[in-house]
Amino acid sequence: MAPIRRATVFGGTGFIGRYIVKRLAQRGATVIVVGRHAWRGNYLQPMGDVGQIALVDGDIRDDAVVSAAVQEADLVVNLVGILAESGRQRFEAVQHEGAGRIARTAAAAGARHVLHVSAIGADPASPAAYGRSKAAGEAAVRAACPGAVILRPSIVFGPEDQFFNRFAAMTRLSPFLPLIGGGRTKFQPVYVGDVADAAMAAIDEPAAAGQTYELGGPTVYTFEELIRLMLREIGRPGFPLVPIPFGLATLQAAILEHLPGQLLTRDQVKLLKRDNVVSADAKTLADLGITPTAPEVIIESYLERFRTGGRHAGQKPA
Repeated sequence: MAPIRRATVFGGTGFIGRYIVKRLAQRGATVIVVGRHAWRGNYLQPMGDVGQIALVDGDIRDDAVVSAAVQEADLVVNLVGILAESGRQRFEAVQHEGAGRIARTAAAAGARHVLHVSAIGADPASPAAYGRSKAAGEAAVRAACPGAVILRPSIVFGPEDQFFNRFAAMTRLSPFLPLIGGGRTKFQPVYVGDVADAAMAAIDEPAAAGQTYELGGPTVYTFEELIRLMLREIGRPGFPLVPIPFGLATLQAAILEHLPGQLLTRDQVKLLKRDNVVSADAKTLADLGITPTAPEVIIESYLERFRTGGRHAGQKPA
């Protein structure tokens, strides 16, 4: 397998992006990172030698920008996605049309590898616009580039995640944490390092071309179980949890989705009505030679800042 000399990573300034960019730089590739606010990725540049990682301002809705970015790239990675619509950032434009544009342009430019990161919730029959647009994006990628590798992670956790960190932070601001739908929705959280390793393995393995992999951790949890895991880790196991029926959550989201920060949207409530776990017949991390990492092994390293007194709070001196 020829080495990756040049890689273009759309959305590389985000959570998963930093881990993929780092691994590509370690392999000696020149990495072009494209984002709407590329300056936010300044922290990426020390991961490589001087000039090895370049940051480019660009919007995947712009044909000229995408075309220029993928020229001479051996590998094109699409990590762009949004959890909620805002302004011009619409699900169809970003997760469907944008994904297709990147794949078509990469194929036309002769890229040897195309890697598209989607989500387990991708489904043309999803009740949520998010899930439908993810599925449409996958279809557009596959039509333009049949050899593309598609990765579908469940909730991704790690030091910069917006799941454990977000709810841990909420314990400082709210008298309780909500359990939408009673907290019964199932998830299979996957470590961000495992997702990045899966991306590298998919590039290295010729048999991965044209395949779709669903990425989940070793354990399936309910939403409530994940919240209780987080609360134990920050030393607040008795923090109040309040079940919120889906109907009431939908009414609350109708207001919250219009406020700064969009804490909850009606589309996200719809997503929570379906479990987010690896399908029984799916190709998984194991098919890429990766043993998944459990949250319990990792989250202590970054949730300690939410624990009063830090990591060793409550421990008796030796």
